[in-house]
Amino acid sequence: MAGATVAPLAAQETPANAPLVAAASASAEAEAPEMSEQAEKAIERGLKFLISSQNKDGSWSSKDPKKAGDGGYSIAGTSLALMAFMVEGHFPGFGPYGNALDRAKDYLLKRSKDSATGAMGVKMYEIGLYTIAMSELWGMTSDPDDNKEIQVALERVVEVILRSQSPLGGWRYAPRPDAGQDTSVTAMVFVSLASAREAGVLVPTETIERLTGYLRDQAFDEQRGGFGYQGKGYTIACTAGGVYAAQLAGNRDAEWVQQALTTLENEPKMFSRKENGHFYYSHYYAMQAMVQAGEEHYARWYPKISEALISLQQPNGSWQEKELDYPHKTPMSIIILGTPNRYIPVYQR
Repeated sequence: MAGATVAPLAAQETPANAPLVAAASASAEAEAPEMSEQAEKAIERGLKFLISSQNKDGSWSSKDPKKAGDGGYSIAGTSLALMAFMVEGHFPGFGPYGNALDRAKDYLLKRSKDSATGAMGVKMYEIGLYTIAMSELWGMTSDPDDNKEIQVALERVVEVILRSQSPLGGWRYAPRPDAGQDTSVTAMVFVSLASAREAGVLVPTETIERLTGYLRDQAFDEQRGGFGYQGKGYTIACTAGGVYAAQLAGNRDAEWVQQALTTLENEPKMFSRKENGHFYYSHYYAMQAMVQAGEEHYARWYPKISEALISLQQPNGSWQEKELDYPHKTPMSIIILGTPNRYIPVYQR
């Protein structure tokens, strides 16, 4: 259940509560950066914005009327918003945000119950984020009766993910094995499996091995030192996601993963909102990849992204750049800024 420290998602013969891979000694690594007062204030302003923008049904979604219903990304928006609160230690039923988070939790559980297949009629991106939210909620709510409902919902959605893996080892938008694969969706989905595994859900060794094969053989480009979207190539976001997924699959020390990590650290466009088109999405992965890489990498990275995000926060406390923006930017920013808290297991080393 939630509360354990994450280890690489390696061979499943090891039980979920097995001893973790030891981190490098503190003397050999840089001291992890602490959260600044400015970052704390930015997070609190962001959380207040989320409370003010929550829908009546407990969800968060795009406010664009043209994207009503599932087109509003309400599964993704609600899952990410819950994680943004959890990264600060706020959980359903507890504290000043307890009621709002309870409504969000109930919304997600209802969407699962109303779905005959467990796929909820959404794409794999949202299924992945939902899986992380359920994994981290399990055992952390004020009502013990929630545990069984969350367990059922989590196990159902993991089954959807497992049966949707393509023969090459990746995932794409549709929850079907014949839908193909791309690195962006694959990274999101596999991170969610790592989270579910830490919660105690079985993830077969074969699934992990096929994922590693896809990243290493189909997506990693040795010449460019990064991961492509579909096939070999390089994009900032896919390299960030590919590194993090590969680390969680037990490949932290593999030469190809180290090469991609170095590419990411030397990317000149990384911290430019103008030049990095998928800024929030890529940093959501990159921050956690640096945590997995060790304190020295994390200590160099966190202050830079923290400063960048604080400068990008809007007067209303959000990171939305237009009124009808996607719902992921604000919660992802809070999750990144809240990394020093290390409350969410899948965002720990």
